[in-house]
Amino acid sequence: MKFLSGKTTINFMGQSTIALVLSSVLIIASITSLAVRGLSFGLDFTGGTLIEVSYPAAPEISDVRKNLETAGFDSIVQTFGAATDIVVRIPPTDAAESSAELSTRVLAALSQGVQGKIDMRRVEFVGPQVGDELAEQGILAVLYAMIGVFLYVMLRFQWRFSVGAVTALLHDVIISMGILSFLQIEFDLTVVAAILAVVGYSLNDTIVLFDRIRENFPRYRKRKPIEVVNTSINETLSRTLMTSSTTLLVLIALFYFGGEIIHGFAFTLIIGIVVGTYSSIYVASKVLLMLGVSKYDLMAVEKEGAKFDARP
Repeated sequence: MKFLSGKTTINFMGQSTIALVLSSVLIIASITSLAVRGLSFGLDFTGGTLIEVSYPAAPEISDVRKNLETAGFDSIVQTFGAATDIVVRIPPTDAAESSAELSTRVLAALSQGVQGKIDMRRVEFVGPQVGDELAEQGILAVLYAMIGVFLYVMLRFQWRFSVGAVTALLHDVIISMGILSFLQIEFDLTVVAAILAVVGYSLNDTIVLFDRIRENFPRYRKRKPIEVVNTSINETLSRTLMTSSTTLLVLIALFYFGGEIIHGFAFTLIIGIVVGTYSSIYVASKVLLMLGVSKYDLMAVEKEGAKFDARP
């Protein structure tokens, strides 16, 4: 790696073939995992009951799970905020009982061996039909975001840039969801929100790079497109890495100290930012070159008597 006046001179596009192979392998693996293992849908999509309780003192999560298992509940137990606040998620059951009856049985199971009174904070029931509607709306939200991105980039830049941006975003979403599928991270509405945030973050990185590429094509008219793209990536690299690293620091802190309830959200954003930074550099730019972008697509019409700074 060489440094000239504080700027890197890395030949990113010279490594684009390796990056293309890596992306292809990751996408195939992600699609395979999604087809074979599927997503571990949370209660937001499958339906079920959510019960939030508050203990007089912080309990051992393993003891809480054991009490519920002994009482015959197949449940997910997580801390929520303070260590004394517990959220219990129970999938839908065939038993014909109301949410009040179910919450009473859960409270009785949780009270086993506990000194003091456990307070019931809230009980929420999500029906399977509501879960199906939420799943459909989540898919539509991602689809509409992609369509909006395509139209925005096409109007702001040019159709080749639009295809490159959407390809990079699809790359990010597929790989992120593939990792969630492989690790069986619970997929709920907070994860859908994280995926949409990843789309916005990755698009921001891509737009910054595309802006520099658009500026540099008229500036370096005598250079080949691959050289212009390489120069643009290097000029925006410090900004890209600084933004990604500072955002990751916040998300890592959120993942470890924010409680189990937002683990899926924070983890998805961490994966999405890493993949999104990579795709902005390699995927979006590579697609742009593959579609044959050139200076003639971006150069403004030269007025008579105007002078260009035709740098070599």
